[in-house]
Amino acid sequence: MVQIRQNNLSPLTSEPDPGSGSRAAERIAELEQVNEVLRTEIAALKDVESRLRASEESLKQSEVKLRQVIDTIPTLVWCNLPDGPNEFLNKKWLDYTGLSREEASGWGWQASFHPDDLGPLMKRWQELLITEEPGEIESRIRQHDGAWRWFLIRVEPFRDESGKVVRWYGTSTDIHDRKRTEEALRQSEEKYRVVIEAAHDSVISIDERGVVVFANPVVEMTFGYASAELVEKSISLLMPKFISRLREDCNEQQAEACEQHLNWKDVEFTAIHANGSEFPVEVSMGEVRTGEQRIFTCLIRDVSERRLSEEALRQSARSLRSLVDTIPGLVCTLSPDMRLEFSNHTLLDFFGKTVEELQNWEFIGVVHPDDLERTITKSRRAAETGEAYDIEHRCLRHDGVFRWFQVRALPVRGNEEQIVRWCVLLTDIEDRKLAEDALLASERKLSLIINTMPALAWSTQPDGSADFFNQTWIDYTGLSRDQAHGWGWRNVVHPEDASRLIGYWQRLIREGGKGEIEARFRRFDGEFRWFLFRANPLLDESGKIIKWYGTNTDIHDRKLVEEKVRLSEAFLADAQRLAHVGSFSWRLPANQIEWSEELYRIFEFEPGTPITFDLIGSRIHPEDLPLMYDKMGKGQDGVSNIEYEERLLMPNGSIKHLHLTAYLTQDENNTLRYIGTVHDITQRKAAEDALAEARAELAEVARVSSLGMLTASIAHEVNQPLSGIITNASTCLRMLSTDPPDVQGAIETARRTIRDGNRAADVISHLRSLFGRRQKTAEKVDVAEAIREVIAISLSDIQRNRIIIQESLAVGLPPIKGDRVQLQQVILNLLRNACEAMRTVQDRPRRIIIKTEYDRESIRLSMEDSGVGFKEELADRLFASFFTTKHNGMGIGLAVSRSIIQAHGGDIWAKPNEGPGATFGFWIPRSLEAEGLSGT
Repeated sequence: MVQIRQNNLSPLTSEPDPGSGSRAAERIAELEQVNEVLRTEIAALKDVESRLRASEESLKQSEVKLRQVIDTIPTLVWCNLPDGPNEFLNKKWLDYTGLSREEASGWGWQASFHPDDLGPLMKRWQELLITEEPGEIESRIRQHDGAWRWFLIRVEPFRDESGKVVRWYGTSTDIHDRKRTEEALRQSEEKYRVVIEAAHDSVISIDERGVVVFANPVVEMTFGYASAELVEKSISLLMPKFISRLREDCNEQQAEACEQHLNWKDVEFTAIHANGSEFPVEVSMGEVRTGEQRIFTCLIRDVSERRLSEEALRQSARSLRSLVDTIPGLVCTLSPDMRLEFSNHTLLDFFGKTVEELQNWEFIGVVHPDDLERTITKSRRAAETGEAYDIEHRCLRHDGVFRWFQVRALPVRGNEEQIVRWCVLLTDIEDRKLAEDALLASERKLSLIINTMPALAWSTQPDGSADFFNQTWIDYTGLSRDQAHGWGWRNVVHPEDASRLIGYWQRLIREGGKGEIEARFRRFDGEFRWFLFRANPLLDESGKIIKWYGTNTDIHDRKLVEEKVRLSEAFLADAQRLAHVGSFSWRLPANQIEWSEELYRIFEFEPGTPITFDLIGSRIHPEDLPLMYDKMGKGQDGVSNIEYEERLLMPNGSIKHLHLTAYLTQDENNTLRYIGTVHDITQRKAAEDALAEARAELAEVARVSSLGMLTASIAHEVNQPLSGIITNASTCLRMLSTDPPDVQGAIETARRTIRDGNRAADVISHLRSLFGRRQKTAEKVDVAEAIREVIAISLSDIQRNRIIIQESLAVGLPPIKGDRVQLQQVILNLLRNACEAMRTVQDRPRRIIIKTEYDRESIRLSMEDSGVGFKEELADRLFASFFTTKHNGMGIGLAVSRSIIQAHGGDIWAKPNEGPGATFGFWIPRSLEAEGLSGT
């Protein structure tokens, strides 16, 4: 498969070879493969598109179902536009207010809010629109029958992917009963405060030092001091021994390590009046701890005036009776055996009966028949055990309507801890019961929806332990609810995903907030499928998490598609990395460049760095920058293909060699762009250099080998002038030793000695140039002279083997440009091979014919021998490295010769003769450029 990926690179290209037809054919085949891949990908995209349509249809159906749910849930739900006007109100809202959708749309919903609350409501609403934060406010909303009820209005912004608020969603929760309860509690607290301040006994609160922090007005009647006058004074002013007794009890309590609060009951002290008189008092004290602070509140009774106190007590009882009668609740007291003793008027009015009639409440039908038996059982058990009880049952109102009440009974005990009466409070909870019933009905409907929805839904406790799974979840996994409860659901998570999923879930529980993660989930048949886990926390008014809700969405098919794409991209990336090939795209005329990861690696830039031509130029070798800008200019002119080689100069000083190829195309918007590849050929270049070095070493071996074989000839050539030098030197000595000396003869003899010395030096110089290691140089070479020098060096060996050399050298043979030493090495190698081929010949003359020819384009040299020859099918193999037909040959001479001739732009050949022997030769162009020698 051929894959082309659009990635970045600069247009580091070279001009195409217009004569390369085969390359165009290869390119066409490559594009056909790309076209086939594109057809396959398009088919896959169409399949994905059909699935998306199916998903959209399913989403529309889900939206309809969700609309039905919103319209049926027992709360007021609404949706406003980003700037505030209403867009949607559920059926419950419309039914409650009695407004139509048209009346309530836009800003019409304001008509349902209490005029006193509308101003603060709109101010708060404008603040939320500005801050775009969630919020809440309490306000009264008019019911369709005109009644006003308190509601808690909560609003939450809904944002799109960019964070922009596109909708506001809100709910209005009925808190009317709660508001009434809070108001009743406030009134009750106020009444208790009034009771304390108006109590007939003195009430004084002190701190641990005994300093008064509060005193009710009664202290003035008891002690003669105003309450304000006692604050910040020591209680010793009133009771001198009080502090010592308090410290004793505190020390005793501390010694016993008792953590209970300190309490006194009817402890007697001698008190001092403001006028100095003493009188006895009874003190009942209780302790209240606030952090590290301890407050002691004392109820002080003047027992010297007990009668007056008793009268005051009776008066207090009457006041209490009045208070009880005005309480907006049903209050009564019962005897220890649960017979009615007292009831407030509210209770009598509710039942429409007298105290005497209600004493037989078990038999007169004031309790609902279905609740009577358990109510009687509960009250009798309380009478037997003396324990307080709390029960809910229905009571019959005077108009024949049953209403739910919460009945709380507390025992009142005497000095001997015996129960002297029961205090009972009946609280009307009819509205709460109706709300609970409605909530249960709503929960049943919601449960039906959740259990039939095509998604796996669940909920957990704040600590993450699961407490609910919908039926779809149970059916998918095959687990029972008991098996999945708590943390049992982990058993269906893929083992490879379990630790990651559970770790993420635990971190989400610690940090709070929404979250999602992907993991595999086992189906009832054992198959694992990919799911997207989403979880949202439910917060209370203080922001504390009280529940987690989540869903698991099947994304297995999507994951398979993503995995195929990932593998395809990974395969392409691996292929590029292994081949050291990066890809790029260059969009014209915006100069937008995209690179593959491998190209970033080749240039050693940080992945993801924006690519510009200046950045690319910072890596290009200074000598290659003009070439890059030239190719870039041609690319901007719109040439169809670009191809060239360049070098990179890396920060560490190393050099990289690159080969760039790109072709011009158009995208779907008809924008011109180049798509291309950059091949890191540094290793190939290094291999080529190593090969050249190896060839040079091989040539050296060949030269050294030739030197060894020509030792005899070399010795002969050197010995001849050396023998002449010795002979002439001896003659010169004799001439100079005669009497008189023969000076003229000695001079002539010395001249012959100098001649022979120069001759020996020339022989050695030729040998050094032929066999010494040196850099290759291009110079004008006389081929005929080079041939004669080689023959002269080899003459001794030629004569010893009785070989006849015939020269047929062309007249006027022009010089060529080349490396003289290398060319002589080739001639020497061919001459030696010819001599070797005739070593065993005995039946015919051993003859070598050396012939040169030339024309306008080349010079040709051939060497024909009368040796053993070779088979014609071996002609192509003779020049291969390490191939030889000799018993003691190395197979490198002809291979080195071929590389030398090819480096000079020519070629070498061999063919068997029609008769005995073979002919070897080569040709070299007459006009050879110097760079042709760079590859030798």
